[in-house]
Amino acid sequence: MHLQMAKALTPPGPGAPALLVNEIGVDFGLPGQPRWVLDGLNFTLQSGEIGCLLGQSGCGKSTALRTIAGFVTPACGQVSIEGQIVTGPDAWVEPENRRTGVVFQDYALFPHLDVAANVAFGLKRFERAARTERVRAMLELVGLEGLARRFPHELSGGQQQRVALARALAPSPALLLLDEPFSNLDPELRERLALDLRVLLKQAGTTALLVTHDQNEAFALADSVGVMSAGRIVQWDSPYELYHRPRTREVADFVGLGAFLPGQIVRSQDDLTIRIELGDLPIRSDDEQASAASHADAEGAVTVLLRPDDVVHDDSSTVQATVVRKAFRGAQFLYTLRLPSGSTLLALVPSHHDHPVGEQIGIRFDADHVVTFERAPAHS
Repeated sequence: MHLQMAKALTPPGPGAPALLVNEIGVDFGLPGQPRWVLDGLNFTLQSGEIGCLLGQSGCGKSTALRTIAGFVTPACGQVSIEGQIVTGPDAWVEPENRRTGVVFQDYALFPHLDVAANVAFGLKRFERAARTERVRAMLELVGLEGLARRFPHELSGGQQQRVALARALAPSPALLLLDEPFSNLDPELRERLALDLRVLLKQAGTTALLVTHDQNEAFALADSVGVMSAGRIVQWDSPYELYHRPRTREVADFVGLGAFLPGQIVRSQDDLTIRIELGDLPIRSDDEQASAASHADAEGAVTVLLRPDDVVHDDSSTVQATVVRKAFRGAQFLYTLRLPSGSTLLALVPSHHDHPVGEQIGIRFDADHVVTFERAPAHS
């Protein structure tokens, strides 16, 4: 059994976070054959914060959202929303009483109701005048004020997503849960709607949790992102930190593009330098020095992460690399380059530098920090 013993669960006190997930475990296995889909899941969201669970299919992120919503009963652990324990060893609050709004992957709009009626569906406790005003305000918030009498089949996918969002926000939930809300949309529309949604949630002051496999959506929308693997959060951090300072090679592999080159620690008095094929990389911070030292083997060997934006095209550089692949991205080319040793790396180069496959170009390292990991075994 992989699940760790849960910590002592105590009711949250004053000033509790908007969402507290404490040592949640979900077992979908058979009796005597446990299969832990969530394995000691922990994270918090503060009021007004937008969080995201990011990971590949099967990592447990959707199960986590459904557990928070009350659609899945965990084997152990605790969920609290604004200080109220809604899931725990001695507590259970039904989904409809958790003050959560949910936007599903397929939007789940009622096809026989027009837009206004869909948005008003969760407002039965409101007086008619207040309900009408709330619907008007929500449609204005999501930019659909002129479409109140349209039916779902008369709307585009992006408009349907906005109706689903307005319906979820209308009752003023304590927590908004979004389950892959952009997966049915065109890729170009996803990131734009994610940015629009972030603005809407911040305007409303809504605490929200998104689950997605798309890092562009996660980075566009969330304040904090948890990269999940095998039912756990491997790293919970800001998008910037996840990209530039991943704590594990697993996170570095999943978040963003990059290449891993062998490196060697070189000590000079009190300074550490990492020597790689591109040259010597100075380590400027104490944290990076400590990280490199902890990752080094007995001979001082490490693995260095290079992002495409760490590699600069420089005709004057003595380090030459061969273009083996290129992808046009409008303002930039993404080049795959082979070094003389046979190692490959990626570089983003302005698209007016159009080099053919097979040509050699000069490159150099240019970043303000160095990310290292343990040297991978020779057979991997």
